Amino acid sequence: MLVSGAIVRYPQNGPLASGINQIISEDGLRTAFWGIYMQDVESGEILYSHNDANSFIPASNQKLFVSATALHVLGSTYRYRTTLYFDGSVRGDVLDGNLILRGSGDPTFGSAFARGGDPLRLWARSLAEIGVRRIEGRIIGDDNVFDDEPYAEGWDIDYVTNQSSRLLGVSTNGLAYNDNVVEVKIRASSAGRAPVIETSPAGYLEIKNNMTTRGRQRGIAVKTNRALGGETVEFQGSIPRNYAGTVVMPVTNPTALAVQSFSHYLEEHDIEVNAEAVDIDDIPDLEYNRESPLFVYVSPPLTQILSFVNKESNNFYAEQVFRTFSYGGSARGGERRIKELLSSAGASTEAISIRDGSGLSRKNFVTPESMAKLLTYMYSHSERDAFLESLPRGGEPQSTLRHRLQNLPVFAKTGSLEFARALSGYTTTRSGQTVAFAVFANNYTAPSYRITQSIDRIVMELASAQ
Repeated sequence: MLVSGAIVRYPQNGPLASGINQIISEDGLRTAFWGIYMQDVESGEILYSHNDANSFIPASNQKLFVSATALHVLGSTYRYRTTLYFDGSVRGDVLDGNLILRGSGDPTFGSAFARGGDPLRLWARSLAEIGVRRIEGRIIGDDNVFDDEPYAEGWDIDYVTNQSSRLLGVSTNGLAYNDNVVEVKIRASSAGRAPVIETSPAGYLEIKNNMTTRGRQRGIAVKTNRALGGETVEFQGSIPRNYAGTVVMPVTNPTALAVQSFSHYLEEHDIEVNAEAVDIDDIPDLEYNRESPLFVYVSPPLTQILSFVNKESNNFYAEQVFRTFSYGGSARGGERRIKELLSSAGASTEAISIRDGSGLSRKNFVTPESMAKLLTYMYSHSERDAFLESLPRGGEPQSTLRHRLQNLPVFAKTGSLEFARALSGYTTTRSGQTVAFAVFANNYTAPSYRITQSIDRIVMELASAQ
């Protein structure tokens, strides 16, 4: 529906529409399911629409919903706080009581993408420096800021059992640590012998090393076996004699990873740990004083975190932020928050389904209209600058647009799953209009690179419009 009084400079049979229609009607493209919506952010004028009220799998365009809602609910200056408490008494160089590690859902806590060192290692060193030599009690992980559902509906099982990247379907947790993964470093030994394996953080995953080092110079033939919900990983196959590499494995229980790692770091600093590492859920009646923390880790502001979410499409960060602004730390609570914002933006939520924050779920569904209307709404929002700053620019290095739409005035988020591609954001037309756009392609049989190129051509048509 056009805004009352709007002047239609781009009719559906005009040059812009004709150019877009020609692209999506080409051989190999016409059988794809296309959804497009373009709207002037100042006047509300609809420049072009196609299947705009239909549901599409958004892939990582889901992160735009998450980022906008996070800025609306939490604000760009929001910072997470992860805290270490001591509940007990001091006897000389002994802490007699519980150490409680309370999470806030912070994705940057011990993250490889964050600066400033590992907080757990720093805290262990600080305790050693003030003379602590022994811990008597328990090391407790408090992850209750989120619910206990670590995986989203609609994720591929491979995301949560076997992977080689920190950026896939890592479990969500109120006490996140080290991106909720363990690095498995593999180094060749002599021919015929098992390679050397080291894990970081050490000692958490149980590794079964059934690999062999071969005399060849190249050729890696390794596979992993792991049961869903388990922390035992079997490596099978062979590697060449000069191989050295790292495989990243997600953990099932991030809380256990955090508390066990902290116990390990305390012992590394010559602090004897006579303490059981446990989840707070195992101690249902535990209450502790939160007024006098031992140490507090404060995250970077939300605006920096969202830069990782959108420019680098960091799925783990997106999932943690999604649960942070949700009601009750749940995925359903996050969906409610996003739909509330969409309603404020004047978008229908009837055809919307939100199952995660990253866009990895194939049970996510959005409409081109809802995406573009949210973008239009955010352009006049008090957090507009932070929102725009989080988005990749056309051709921006170290972003998902680094090789796309170079030298064009485009701020946009990419989306990519098998048989699903998307690009949504803003551009400025040749006539000076700032336009919010959403372009989705689902269920295509053409090569994915051609779909991506066609989406870029559609945005170029819009940017060149008079």
